[in-house]
Amino acid sequence: MTSIDFSWFEVPNVGKLHVGYLECMGIGTRSDASSFESHLQKRDKNFFQLDAESEKESLRKANKSAYYLVAIKLSNLLKENPNAKFVVTGHSLGGALAIIFPTLLAIQDEVEMLQRLLGVYTFGQPRIGDVQLGKFMEPHLHNPVAKYFRVVYSDDIVPRLPFNDKAFHYKHFGECIYYDRQYLGQFKEDVPNPNYFDMKYIFPMRLRAVLELMRSLKEDFTPGSEYKETTLCKGLRLMGLLLPGIASHNPVNYVNCVRLGREKAARLTSITLS
Repeated sequence: MTSIDFSWFEVPNVGKLHVGYLECMGIGTRSDASSFESHLQKRDKNFFQLDAESEKESLRKANKSAYYLVAIKLSNLLKENPNAKFVVTGHSLGGALAIIFPTLLAIQDEVEMLQRLLGVYTFGQPRIGDVQLGKFMEPHLHNPVAKYFRVVYSDDIVPRLPFNDKAFHYKHFGECIYYDRQYLGQFKEDVPNPNYFDMKYIFPMRLRAVLELMRSLKEDFTPGSEYKETTLCKGLRLMGLLLPGIASHNPVNYVNCVRLGREKAARLTSITLS
């Protein structure tokens, strides 16, 4: 049914998923490939149809799995509130798990719960799978409108990992909203420099790191004193001179994207929770 490599797990007709993120969700371990199989297939009964026996089995899994724990709690809340919808969000690893969650729902054919999904919003999220996975998820996340948005700030290294070269084949999917260091946002298919260690991007990234450090050290940052960065943030900016992209992953940047972000393309106005 499935195959496993050191870094990814392949599901027929679905694609490759990063093993580490699946393990974080508590649905298997790479030391035992068979441990993934029962979770990465369609279920006999979905979370809205659990009887006493199947709910007991799901609760048993929930003791060891973040996925089942969240899914059971969420399904109960949605049943109690028929008009409610839900949003999934997260930063960095949390962003990867945020998109892994609806991916698992889609694999298990949890149609009703996916219909209640209002949106997935991730910040500085790493890649979780391959091109085939993106094609599998497209009808679930673009019906009738786009529901999945990845926010990426400047040279953040994490959204550029794992690599999308010939050896690893990792590929982002969904709508990418890229913010430059001036917090100007625009939609892109992917970030401007998807392969972080491409030599042609080394000088521009270091130049941006210098400019970000200078901005961080300024006492009169234009938006106001509340945006003054801490000593820790300034230290990360300094580290960014050696490894650009480290400081860009700081959650502070993503908070600023939300608070200070301006439209570089009018299409950004379409991102609403209506």
